[in-house]
Amino acid sequence: MPLLLAIDSATQACSVALFEDGRLRAGRREIIGRGHAERLVPMVAELPGRGRAARIAVSIGPGSFTGVRIGLAAARALGLAWGAAVCGYPTLALVAAQARAGRAIAVAACMAGGHGEWFVQTFAADGMPDGPAASLSPGAAAERIAVPLVAGDRAGELVAMRSRGGEALDLLPDARALPLLPPALLTGSLAPLYGRAPDAALPA
Repeated sequence: MPLLLAIDSATQACSVALFEDGRLRAGRREIIGRGHAERLVPMVAELPGRGRAARIAVSIGPGSFTGVRIGLAAARALGLAWGAAVCGYPTLALVAAQARAGRAIAVAACMAGGHGEWFVQTFAADGMPDGPAASLSPGAAAERIAVPLVAGDRAGELVAMRSRGGEALDLLPDARALPLLPPALLTGSLAPLYGRAPDAALPA
């Protein structure tokens, strides 16, 4: 199988990974908050062969508007320069896959969104989504998510708000975990999943 480069910059974590024959060859991950535009391409260049691969997989969100756009722009540019095929994958699905770590168990992902809301989505034991991602207030998210295991950077807060409790795993997406993602969730569509409507509206 050809080399595959994975890119994830949709959250405060920025990570890249190079896979060969489905196995991790090298990876980098940094919690940087901001500054993805300055750090992402140098991180790719630090990989063996400067990260050059025949295929590229990039997170399409939901997550930070800026982070999602930066990752997609970098993947498209590298794909054009290298003649590489580019595909996308959902951020929340990767977080859920990291939480399962090979176990057949349902997981809900809960990540920080915009304007105090949280991105939430539930995944079945096979890793496939039970429904679309939603951007909800913390209270509404706690009411909707009934799955015992919750993963993400807001998982602890959500579990603490629920009367039913549960288990929380504090996770951010990591490109090095891409092989845990169900292959069916890789998509040829590179349309960003922002998870909520844009703040600005076009004039009538």
